[in-house]
This record gives sequence, structure tokens and C-alpha cells, in this order.
Amino acid sequence: MNSLRDRLQHALNPLHLFCRLRRFGIRCGPARRLCSAWERHVYRFLLSR
Repeated sequence: MNSLRDRLQHALNPLHLFCRLRRFGIRCGPARRLCSAWERHVYRFLLSR
């Protein structure tokens, strides 16, 4: 059974975020920069617990 942490880790993955941003019409460059910042500042913090 998947834990809540596993499901959030999957859903908040930077690659998933990038794909969602692209689907919403954000260009590749800005989406990539946003996902990079997301990974550095938010995603790693969430995984460190």
C-alpha cells in the first residue's frame, strides 16, 4: 500500500510539474526554470523528512 508521502512524492515530482506547466501553455524555458527552482527549494525539503 502506498503511503501518503509516496503519493505526494510522485504527484509533486518536478518532471510531472514540468509536463503540467507545458500542458497549460507555458513555454519550455520558463517551465524548466520554475521546475528547477521547485526541485531545489521545495521538493528536496519535502523529501528530507
